[in-house]
Amino acid sequence: MPFIHVELVEGRSEEQLTNMVKEITEVVSKNTGAPQENIHVIVNEMKKGRYAQGGEWKK
Repeated sequence: MPFIHVELVEGRSEEQLTNMVKEITEVVSKNTGAPQENIHVIVNEMKKGRYAQGGEWKK
């Protein structure tokens, strides 16, 4: 029962997120043999301005 966690800065459409989740599920199933119905994808979207790189906030 694989769990995949994806961290993204907000800004993608529902369609983009849906396609990403479907493709992640397919790839994990193909490479692990796990049935797709047992694969969990957790998407966490961070608010813009709440992510820093090199000590500087990303806008």
